[in-house]
Amino acid sequence: MRAIIAAAGTGGHINPGLAIANKIKEKEENSEILFIGTNRGLENDLVPRAGYKLETINAHGLERKITIENFKNLYATYKSIDEAKKIIKEFKPDILIGTGGYICVPTVIAAKKMNIPVILHESNAFPGIAVKLFKKKADKILVGFKEAKERLDNRENVIVTGNPIKLKKLEYDENKKEKIKIELGLKPNIPVVLVFGGSQGAQSINRSFIEIIVNKKNKDYQIMWAVGPEQYNKIKAELNKVNVNIEKIDNAKIVPYIYNMEEVMNISDLIVCRSGAMTITEISVVGKPAIFIPFPYATENHQEYNARVLEKVNAARIILDKDINSEILGNSINEIIKDKTKLEEMGRNASKIAKPNVEDEIYKEIKKVIK
Repeated sequence: MRAIIAAAGTGGHINPGLAIANKIKEKEENSEILFIGTNRGLENDLVPRAGYKLETINAHGLERKITIENFKNLYATYKSIDEAKKIIKEFKPDILIGTGGYICVPTVIAAKKMNIPVILHESNAFPGIAVKLFKKKADKILVGFKEAKERLDNRENVIVTGNPIKLKKLEYDENKKEKIKIELGLKPNIPVVLVFGGSQGAQSINRSFIEIIVNKKNKDYQIMWAVGPEQYNKIKAELNKVNVNIEKIDNAKIVPYIYNMEEVMNISDLIVCRSGAMTITEISVVGKPAIFIPFPYATENHQEYNARVLEKVNAARIILDKDINSEILGNSINEIIKDKTKLEEMGRNASKIAKPNVEDEIYKEIKKVIK
């Protein structure tokens, strides 16, 4: 198989593309895969790091306002259709796979002009503009959540496959959990609340947890908190102002980033975080209760729609960003963490929306389109 994967910008678009690429290579060792992105996004790091070739075009996302810069970006994106056509002509793919976002606009137009089959994958519960724009032109649309299918008019062509992720559910006994906690610098016998706000952190979440820690409101649980590389020194300075050493906080471990997220998520009792599509999927796969604070500026407010997927099955609570403070967040954590029955029930409910064998299902649909 020769496949082009259009994925650009954030990990939420690129990582599903990489997971799909890895499955194709697993099934067909001699397959050739090429990524198309821009020279600005995370694809420039993640794609070569994963061992795949990346070609770039000058496509841009558009803001919903009239500015000179927006017109320039629109013109550049229009011109990038020809750039995409050139890449497609040279590579001669059997299929183009787009994982959402603005990169899909020029690449899908170019592929359809050249009679190349197109599959789009939508990770979010609320479909993005690119997927809605090409819902009739794409040969198939694969979605992460059934809610996304319900929001697309042309449903015959839409398949609910789930979202491809690397993270898996791990079954640890109590001894193994305690060992991992100690290795992380945590106490072995206190419930763990895992906190993160995406790779860049989340300031509203961070502010609330600073107050929780300073006022020692986390006596009944310990916090494993990834604040984001950009925020770590700022939070360290904030804590220093009130004579709190970031490396010596009782019932809290604060780090810039968590590299072994699979392990940490599996030993945690409750998760507090944003609600990107990949995060929602990971939480459902490991079967953990969550408190979501959706990023309020996400396109089409898609993070709130994602969070509602787990809230609807009583697996999560939602606190809107405009409402969050240490008292509201602290009360919500305490209410859930002290009730072991509630924790277990919410975790089981989260597992109900997890899709098995996601990458295999996506591969099957790709093969159907190529045939």
